[in-house]
Amino acid sequence: MTKKKKIMTVDDSASVRQMMSFTLKQAGYDVVEAVDGEDALAKFATENVQMLITDLNMPKMDGTALIREVRKDAANRFMPILMLTTESQESKRQEGKSAGASAWIVKPFKPEQLLGVVRMVLA
Repeated sequence: MTKKKKIMTVDDSASVRQMMSFTLKQAGYDVVEAVDGEDALAKFATENVQMLITDLNMPKMDGTALIREVRKDAANRFMPILMLTTESQESKRQEGKSAGASAWIVKPFKPEQLLGVVRMVLA
């Protein structure tokens, strides 16, 4: 059996984290949850993660700053990073993209939409 891929989800909303975790675990992924960018970076040090899904607007460290920090590590240069946010403005998308986001999903999202993108970028 192949090793499960591990995905880190970062969102300050417990309900969004629960929904993402449930959806991803049902599809056979391992999930590590973080409550904000700082929490995510701390967990990155000890977890071998193949993908990051992060909210944009969070306290302490937002999604864009988190992506920039994660991308500084050469090991994470090509890791898929999905931005999951209520923001849909083109300027925010460009900011996320320039920071290193691979894809963008606007909340509220459908579980099958999330899984479709995850499967596409984790293939």
